[in-house]
Amino acid sequence: MATQATLPSGRMLDEKLKKTSPGRTGAVVFTLLVLGGVAYIVNRLTIDLSFVHTTSMYPYFLLGIALLIALGFEFVNGFHDTANAVATVIYTHSLDPHTAVIWSGIWNFIGVLTSSGAVAYSVITLLPVELILKVSKGTGFAMVFSLLMAAILWNLATWYRGLPASSSHTMIGSIIGVGITNQLLHGASGFSGVDWEQVAKVFKALLFSPIVGLVGAAALYLIFKVMLRDPRLYEAPKGTEPPPFHIRALLVLTCTGVSFAHGSNDGQKGMGLIMLVLVGTVPTAYALNHAVSASEVQTFAAVSQQAVQSISHYADPMVTVADPGPELERFVNSRKFQVQTMPALEQTVGSIQDEVMRYGTYSRVPADMQSNIRNQMYLVSETLRLLPKYGPHVAAQDTTVFTNYKKLIDHSTKFIPTWVKVAVALALGLGTMVGWKRIVVTVGERIGKTHLTYAQGAAAELVAMGTILAADNFGLPVSTTHVLSSGIAGTMTASKSGLQLSTLRNIALAWFFTLPAAALLSGLLYWIFSLFVR
Repeated sequence: MATQATLPSGRMLDEKLKKTSPGRTGAVVFTLLVLGGVAYIVNRLTIDLSFVHTTSMYPYFLLGIALLIALGFEFVNGFHDTANAVATVIYTHSLDPHTAVIWSGIWNFIGVLTSSGAVAYSVITLLPVELILKVSKGTGFAMVFSLLMAAILWNLATWYRGLPASSSHTMIGSIIGVGITNQLLHGASGFSGVDWEQVAKVFKALLFSPIVGLVGAAALYLIFKVMLRDPRLYEAPKGTEPPPFHIRALLVLTCTGVSFAHGSNDGQKGMGLIMLVLVGTVPTAYALNHAVSASEVQTFAAVSQQAVQSISHYADPMVTVADPGPELERFVNSRKFQVQTMPALEQTVGSIQDEVMRYGTYSRVPADMQSNIRNQMYLVSETLRLLPKYGPHVAAQDTTVFTNYKKLIDHSTKFIPTWVKVAVALALGLGTMVGWKRIVVTVGERIGKTHLTYAQGAAAELVAMGTILAADNFGLPVSTTHVLSSGIAGTMTASKSGLQLSTLRNIALAWFFTLPAAALLSGLLYWIFSLFVR
């Protein structure tokens, strides 16, 4: 087995990449995919906006600016997370950079298309309820713009330093900053505006997933050493020649798996925010899911009637609520169940049923009512999510009814149009194409003291793929960056090749400071924007 050369610095890969052909065929294919994707996006957006009847250009201008910022976040996300997915195949010359990005982008897209969307909307639940309900107002726009711009600025700063920082971590920090600032501006306790239970759940996933990556990749690498005897697996790439076919196939397979897993989890994170942007700017087209058919609306009405009957089992008939909306909002915010909560829920579910049945399909709901119905549905969904922990004990048969009803109501509001998925996939791909080199250098040469070998890359990516897919099953957002970087560190430790402590220190510092820095930045931006809106 060839001895790996110790790396005095991370410059060797830079020299190799300068000599690497850009891949003309890959560039042409990528350009055609981008042009085709843009044409599809414009066509679908035009059809959706045909539901909007207004002579003012302001909503369209606001939509353009908001989408530019939201997709800008995904573009910068491509520098970090998607670049990690292609790092090993580019570093080992298994695929040329353009081909790797196209291949990764395709599997990211497939991952997004086959995902449940749970991760996309789990991020939304971290936001203050009152800002989500006012997303079409000035404060709602200030919220979305602040957290997206803060995430973009921090991601650019860490990318410039070549640090594989987490876009997930950045987004969570930005949301926390907006939530605390929102409460401080309204004179309440700063911590009451943040759903700390959800934050803790997400943060645990972000904290423990790198540990799983570190230990899992180290263990898998040791298994490789016992079961796979080909010495070429444990050698560093030589020159710019691709590895032997079976090794190359293994690395392309692991890249495919990580890309798919990234799309099914990480690729969703910005989509929920993009949907908030769409709902805020053109609610007539996006507040409700117009793809829900008339027959599905009939089913929804029948299940709504069952839900009203089940809720009545726990509602005091002597209690009336003049305006149920504020009561549900209070419960969702405070988590404190009161005698008025169930009557308010019963009234709201009945009101939604009446309004939906009056028009037959969501596309026929008047423009000025779409946002209101969506807000009612959102409050009902969140109330049903929280009732098992904070509400009365519910019988098994009623729990089944509530679960079925929540699934249908979420289908009406928590949807992601296909063109949004295409737009995010393109933004990620373009970002990776522009910024992949810095992250590839870090992953390939600056984590360990020796060059990354084929077996180390494969072990780290297989564990990253499994960890991300497992998190996706639970609707938890995890960081591809952290899982893969820690996996590389685990294989370096297992091979006793040593770690570059300076790089690990910088990555750890970026991990530690990302949350507070993003929170501080987004909070400051939100305060500034709030001075100019109401």
